[in-house]
Amino acid sequence: MGLLEGKKALVMGVGNKRSIAWGIATAFQREGAELAFNYATDRLKENVVELVGTLPEHERIPVMPCDVSKQQEIDALFAELERRWGTLDVLVHSIAFAALEDLKGRFVEISREGLKTAVEISAFSLVALCRGALPLFEKAGGGSVMSLTYNAVERVVPSYNSMAMAKAVLEAETRYLAADLGPQNVRVNAISAGPLKTLAGSAVKGISAARDLMEAKAPLRRNITQEEVGNVAVFLASDWSRAVTGATIFADNGFNILGVTE
Repeated sequence: MGLLEGKKALVMGVGNKRSIAWGIATAFQREGAELAFNYATDRLKENVVELVGTLPEHERIPVMPCDVSKQQEIDALFAELERRWGTLDVLVHSIAFAALEDLKGRFVEISREGLKTAVEISAFSLVALCRGALPLFEKAGGGSVMSLTYNAVERVVPSYNSMAMAKAVLEAETRYLAADLGPQNVRVNAISAGPLKTLAGSAVKGISAARDLMEAKAPLRRNITQEEVGNVAVFLASDWSRAVTGATIFADNGFNILGVTE
């Protein structure tokens, strides 16, 4: 039996086959989890449906619309999950958005509206989704929530700008949600992954240089992979991590511990 046998997991934020969320989803299925997915726009629907079609028993996997900026779509998502499953064990939040102009310019020039949008989509959505999932978690006897962050919160990363602010909010939310939902046996954690070649990462100037630097300087002297991040997520979703909550776990080959790298 797999580590997640019998668990029901909602994976949110798959964009394409390089998405960290997709790496997590395939690791979950390998360990026996039953999956559900969302798509934020009609443009992304085709990608998600095509990927899900490559999974075993894909015809039984729900793929549902949910733009997290719209409360009515969040409500509809969890109403459909309750109808189909009745309970929920795992929620994966791999959702982030910031306007390109607020990433590539000077930090002092980021826009008020751009920052508000980045925080709403990338951070507040975690609160809204936890609130929607809570009744299903309670019916399951508890649950595990995880989100994806990046160490631009503690280190300045060029071209991360407003997204770094949103990730800082996300990490603070992780701790507050863990304290608030703990009495319902709901654990909330974040995974801080190293630089992967993802659709979101492509908007960050210098991502290739960051990967080269990790390979040259990280304690383990290599880049990370989707599968490695997926395995960390499996741990957080499984009963093996039942004493872990409110944590930001680094999956970056130790790069976060370094100060001067030159």
